[in-house]
Amino acid sequence: MDNIQDTNRTNALFERIAALIEQSRHYVVSAVNVAEVRTRFEVGRFIFEDEQQGERATYGKQILKNLSVRLTKSFGNDWSYDTLIRCRKFYQAYENAVIVATTLPQLGKENLPNKEVANWGNDVATIRLPRFTLSWSHYLILMRIENVEARSFYEIEATQQQWSVKQLSRQVGSSLYERLALSRNKDEVMRLACEGQAIEKPSDIIKNPVTLEFLGLKPEVAYTESKLENAIIDKMQQFLLELGKGFLFEARQKRFTFDERYFYVDLVFYNRLLQCYVLIDLKTGDLTHQDLGQMQMYVNYYDRHVKQDFEKPTIGILLCKEKSDALVELTLPKDTNIYASQYSLYLPDKALLKSKLKEWFDEFNEIKGIDE
Repeated sequence: MDNIQDTNRTNALFERIAALIEQSRHYVVSAVNVAEVRTRFEVGRFIFEDEQQGERATYGKQILKNLSVRLTKSFGNDWSYDTLIRCRKFYQAYENAVIVATTLPQLGKENLPNKEVANWGNDVATIRLPRFTLSWSHYLILMRIENVEARSFYEIEATQQQWSVKQLSRQVGSSLYERLALSRNKDEVMRLACEGQAIEKPSDIIKNPVTLEFLGLKPEVAYTESKLENAIIDKMQQFLLELGKGFLFEARQKRFTFDERYFYVDLVFYNRLLQCYVLIDLKTGDLTHQDLGQMQMYVNYYDRHVKQDFEKPTIGILLCKEKSDALVELTLPKDTNIYASQYSLYLPDKALLKSKLKEWFDEFNEIKGIDE
């Protein structure tokens, strides 16, 4: 009995200590990442400010090449000429970013930009600097995004959702910001850059188009709805990333019986943020009013026979290759929880989406200007 108790106590103690060590390692990695990013930001500032002291046109590559040689000799191979160029670009991208108060050891007032120094004490300087939350590899992707609002959105989402570098690269490549923005009304889209993707109502999870390039299906080759479904199941992790926040996969070809007949929902998910079921039906052809009516029946069944009292109404999404917005609007009531979204088997044309979004913002700003 004593041996069993000792073993149990040892196991419990091990679990607690192991969790503490893992947590500490996470904090150490995070601290190292922040320190690296902060250092590269400051290196970029030093280079940028040094350039401003002379004629920009005469500031040749040789200065940075010589600097790279000396830094590499002293600190290792992380300070190539290309790295110094990226540091300067990083500073230029984030010099006007949202800033927060930070207390750091006093390193010498001459080493801090005057505009960022709030006050000085005997031992510390309270300064205002951008808040960095991701790794340098993440910022190498983010700094290439010219649109400030889009860059802010991706940074917030990557932080909140703990995206890997690969996941961030995929979301930027799939134009997630533009697709979400074009799926929202003009007031809500302004929140994207400040808050990321807020999930508060059914329409918040909708994006057009849904990009499924990771499935590996060729757009020009015919395929069945069953093949599309199988491809999604095989790539469920990527599909959940594309769907967005809060999605949990429950079942495929979920069967229910009504009026002595069997019906099958292609994919059933649950969204923990909205606290509701999300039903997805796949359509490889043109969307019809019969498809919309069938989804309405699925949603009604789940609302009346499956969902519990504390849960929100069920959402139905028809994922289709082609759709007519006019047909959808005519078929469905205005307050419906059913949505039709087109999917694409290749990454969208980023230039086209940016152009549409620019038109959208220009129209919004014009209306806002008139109202004011």
